[in-house]
Parts: sequence; C-alpha cells; structure tokens
Amino acid sequence: MQTLPSSPASTPVDTAFDTTIHRRQTRPVPVGNITIGGGAPVVVQSMINEDTLDIEGSVSGIRRLHEIGCEIVRVTVPSMAHAKALATIREKLETTYQLVPLVADVHHNGMKIALEVAKHVDKVRINPGLYVFEKPQSGRTEYSPAEFKEIGEKIRETLEPLVVSLRDQGKAMRIGVNHGSLAERMLFTYGDTPEGMVESALEFIHICESLDFHNLVISLKASRVPVMLAAYRLMVKRMNELGMDYPLHLGVTEAGDGEYGRIKSTAGIGTLLAEGIGDTIRVSLTEAPEKEIPVCYSILQALGLRKTMVEYVACPSCGRTLFNLEDVLHEVREATKHLTGLDIAVMGCIVNGPGEMADADYGYVGKTPGYISLYRGREEIKKVPEDQGVAELINLIKADGRWVDP
Repeated sequence: MQTLPSSPASTPVDTAFDTTIHRRQTRPVPVGNITIGGGAPVVVQSMINEDTLDIEGSVSGIRRLHEIGCEIVRVTVPSMAHAKALATIREKLETTYQLVPLVADVHHNGMKIALEVAKHVDKVRINPGLYVFEKPQSGRTEYSPAEFKEIGEKIRETLEPLVVSLRDQGKAMRIGVNHGSLAERMLFTYGDTPEGMVESALEFIHICESLDFHNLVISLKASRVPVMLAAYRLMVKRMNELGMDYPLHLGVTEAGDGEYGRIKSTAGIGTLLAEGIGDTIRVSLTEAPEKEIPVCYSILQALGLRKTMVEYVACPSCGRTLFNLEDVLHEVREATKHLTGLDIAVMGCIVNGPGEMADADYGYVGKTPGYISLYRGREEIKKVPEDQGVAELINLIKADGRWVDP
C-alpha cells in the first residue's frame, strides 16, 4: 500500500489565490478622444466594409458601429481618391453625428496616400510586409546583408515623411504585421515564423524611435491561433528586453464566421488578455461588422476586464432542477439584458444554488416544487410562485433602485 507523505503541521495550506488579471504596463497612445494603453480599459475596434468612396454609406457604417459600442473604426484607403474622401466623411460625421476615432488602412507603396489621409484620421495603420513592396526574384535563395540593408534604407526613406507628419500632428500609427504577408526578405531570413513577424515590427519601430515618434500600437495577427499566440508572446519578450512599452492590438485575422469564428477569436484574444497582454482588440468575422462588437465585449466581460452588460450565472441543469431552466434563463435575460453592471444567477435547485451564486447581486433559485426563492446576494428575500418569479425579480431590482427602463 502506497504511503503518502504528510505535510508538516507548521505549514498552512494557502487557499488565497490572486484572481486579478495584471495587465502589462504600456504607454498611453491617444487615438482621437480614446486612449489605447496606459492603464485605460481595453478598447474595442472594428472595420467598415463599405467602399470609402461611398461617402454616405461609409458615414452610416461608421455611425452604426459606434452606436453599438465600437470605440475606434477602421476604413480602407487603397487610393488617393479614397484618402481625400475621408476628409468629407470626417466632416459629415462631425456635422450629422459626432467625431469618431478613425484609422486608415494603407497598403502597397502607400507613402503619398498615407501622407494625405494622415490629415483626416486619428491613426494610420501600415503593414510592414506591404508598405514597401519587394518584387520577388525568381531563383533567389537568400538576401545578402547589403541587400537587406539597402531595402531597410528604402523603407526608412519612404516611412519618414509619414512618421514626421503623424508626430507633428500628435496622431498615432499602428504597425500591423500579418503572418500571411511577411516581406520576402523576412521570409528568407527568419522563415515563415513568429520571429519573422516580430523582427518585421521591430524594424519599423526602430525607424519611428529614431525620429522621436512613440505614438505606436503594434499588432502581429495570424489566422492560426498558435502562431498568433507565439508572435505576441515573443513580441512582449523582445520589447521587455529593449525597454519598449508600446500597447498591443490583438486579433486572429480571417477567423471566419459563425460559432467557430467566434471560438477561434476568443481562444486567441482571450488567452493573451488573461496573461495581461493586449490593450485593444478586434474580432475579425466574415459577417456584418456589427456582429463583431458583442463578441469583443463578451470576451472582455468574461475576463472581468470590462463590465458592459449583465453577467448571468446559470447551472447547466440536471435531474434535480425544479423548473425549465433554459426557458427561465431566457425570460430573465430578455427582461434584464438592457441593464448594466449587475450579476444575476439562475439556479435550478438548492444543492449548488446559494454557493455557486454567492457573488451575484440577485439570485433566482428553484428551492421547492412550484416556487422560486429570490435572493439579494446571500440573503433569501422571498419565496414566490414560479409563474411570478421573473416579475418579482424585477420588482426586487426596482426596490433597490437598480432598475432602469429599457
């Protein structure tokens, strides 16, 4: 018979665990009237899918996203005409709605486009793999140090005017690396790896720092979650070694749609946020942009990083359940989903109910057949017939002054 070692009597069992997410300390980067990093709440972003030349459509798309909680909106700027259209879009937002923090997405030899659009937006996003396009050479097997340096100098020459413009205007830049669009010389030098993604970002960061520009946000997105996780973790390690404190924009690019797209995004974004990494997020779904915002807030709420809706605690149901838990949870949610800052528990029986819902503000518990026990915190307030349970829960919330009409 195996004998288990006993713990020394003098060593107490430590049952106190720190459940707080300790976020990585980053510098604050202003984007319009929103701050990314610097201890500010994690910022929610998305991107309209209207053509930026469609002024009315773009204004409507930006407004729809902002009205449901999107704090920064990105637009694509593939040409000079698109860049100039943003001046009108911004003006119309200001006169018909309000100023919304805007980010312009610039790709492919975009120096002139970026310089123009920098006048009209709060942040410019560039992709290091595409900003200075390197034409692939057939049969190439490597880049010599001289070739690597030559392209680096061309990048600096192309990037410097934009950096100076953003610096002098007090605006921001996102250095947005994508795993699927690494520059050819990065692929030859580092391979198709997270290291190549990080080195690509660092090359652009060093140029910005040499020009005394530090309003930077960094992203290292990939369509595969393990690659994305490795890239961000390595980026944090390298920034710590170099004394950098730039905030990070998190996302799983091309996550797809439906349930799997949401799970994939949550797996990547949620994992890093739980580690304290990340200052702003975007869930990239192949759906209407408005569908991305609830996912973002659900991730943040689940981790306790932002509280923007009711937190529902509900057991999975079992043979002890004394009412139709799924239907009742739906009724409670429909009646209270417009509230903010509350925790409401719906529990099927008394066995786990009071214990599992101990941290909730209000509890709805099946205690005896046909009756519901309503709780305020750990205190049982009243027992009511089951068909009056939801109405009496609302009355209890109203009596506490925590109810607002939808």
